[in-house]
Amino acid sequence: MRPNVALTQGITRLSQAGLPSPEADARTLLAHALDVAPVSLAFITDVPDAAATLFDQLLQLRAAGHPVQHLTGIAYFRGVTLQVGPGVFIPRPETEGLVQVALDWIAAQTWDRPVVCGDLGTGSGAIPKALVSELAAADTPAQVYAVELSEAAYSYAAANLAGSGVTLQHGDFATAFPDQNATFDVVLSNPPYIPTGSRGSLPLDVAGRDPDLALFAGVDGLDALAVVANTATRLLRPGGLLLLEHDETQAETLPELLRATGAFGDIENHPDLTGRPRYVSARRQPVVEEQPVR
Repeated sequence: MRPNVALTQGITRLSQAGLPSPEADARTLLAHALDVAPVSLAFITDVPDAAATLFDQLLQLRAAGHPVQHLTGIAYFRGVTLQVGPGVFIPRPETEGLVQVALDWIAAQTWDRPVVCGDLGTGSGAIPKALVSELAAADTPAQVYAVELSEAAYSYAAANLAGSGVTLQHGDFATAFPDQNATFDVVLSNPPYIPTGSRGSLPLDVAGRDPDLALFAGVDGLDALAVVANTATRLLRPGGLLLLEHDETQAETLPELLRATGAFGDIENHPDLTGRPRYVSARRQPVVEEQPVR
């Protein structure tokens, strides 16, 4: 079979299944079946029978709602490649902007070696791996940390961060790094922030595929964000930066939550590439000691 015929058939099947990106998905799956990079498809002149059979199986699974990344075992995030699969949250392009906000802020500082919590609830390790890679490329060595609670996700993060220099902790982000209070310059997190009542509106390849632990956070979606804010209050040094990803509907409620803690100032919303509010930054305020009553 010629590759263009296989691609056309694949795109048609995925389009009929109502998937949002049938052409990109078909190209990725065909390349995976042929064991080549997607950019190499232009140089392929024939799809052998074994590859055609595998491609057909992959299309069937994708049409049933299995994420492309679960079928290939690979996800791409900024400049890094990650191992992923069932049990770990698949990193999204939107989160790449959170990393960029952090990199821009770090570049404007004068530290010799920033201490960065690269993710409270890191999942696959995408954020800290991208951070440590890009900071090293910019000749800005940093101490980068991350924490993950889920056993399945932790195993992926450990594999993805092996050899990166990132310190990975297996545990709850509510109690992360208890011996490092007030030592972090930056704390990032892309925690679960979807309201529990929104499950029915999620795409087929999200609900039931990404783990609930990484998606849902109470009636208003703020439960995990509140816990992360509390942990960041403890971990950040005065003047340190907290960066959170959130749902666009939380553009007002999340800043209100941070202001109510009394621990943060300079609270600012940042848009994603579509212009929607997606990230919030906040500076850790100095701790005000209560004066004794005389």
